[in-house]
Amino acid sequence: MRTFLQQVVEEIESDLVRRKREVSADVLRSRLGPAPRDRPFSEALIAEGIGIIAEMKRASPSRGSIRPGASAREVVTAYERAGASAVSVLTEKRHFGGSLDDLAEARASCRVPLLRKDFVVDEYQLIEARVAGADAVLLIVAALPEGRLGELIAAAGELGLDCLVEVHDEDEVEAAVEAEAEVIGINNRDLHSLQVDIETSFRLLAEVPAGTVVVAESGIRAREEVERLERSGVDAILVGETLMLADDPAQAIHNLLGSQPEEAVTE
Repeated sequence: MRTFLQQVVEEIESDLVRRKREVSADVLRSRLGPAPRDRPFSEALIAEGIGIIAEMKRASPSRGSIRPGASAREVVTAYERAGASAVSVLTEKRHFGGSLDDLAEARASCRVPLLRKDFVVDEYQLIEARVAGADAVLLIVAALPEGRLGELIAAAGELGLDCLVEVHDEDEVEAAVEAEAEVIGINNRDLHSLQVDIETSFRLLAEVPAGTVVVAESGIRAREEVERLERSGVDAILVGETLMLADDPAQAIHNLLGSQPEEAVTE
């Protein structure tokens, strides 16, 4: 029986055949503009205090519909206003309700670095990401055959894209380190079973070499969890459902970071 991750990767690979037929890689490359120099993704995550990558998504396989009618523009501007270090935009359609149009809309609406979050298995998707305005892409170790991670990191670098390399266990951390990943995301959600265990971040953090930017992903809902992650040496957190389910996503960011809206700050 296929796991969720195996199913999604098969769907992505099948869909890529159609997309490449409709728009060739050469045509897509012709749409590339100069690589941006003013939105460095990795540097944005290591400012003072723990950073937050705030995620735009309308649904998830584990939760179902979250905020189906959400406007990318409204969501990302709220995130930027609340002090998000970067914004993640889910572009996978079948299971998360996203699209590259959301990424392009986000780019037109905010100045913070943007991460294309999807199941990237091919260089074509890297070009798509840059054309739509991404500054970084997610690469999931578990979704890639041996050796492919390093190839995609190199291809992303040539396009001016940073990579958030996602791991779930010790073997995947080793693969990310061998591929010279500069930013490693520890996902507390097992993409095969979809179960979440925040202790995964603390267990795997010890396996990551010093000097690597570390992002904790999934299952982060409370300020106390954020404080514990920060004390452990995590540089940033990636949060989606907690923010998208909130009546006020901007306030939800402030609650997690222990910050205050600018208008509420007094002398």
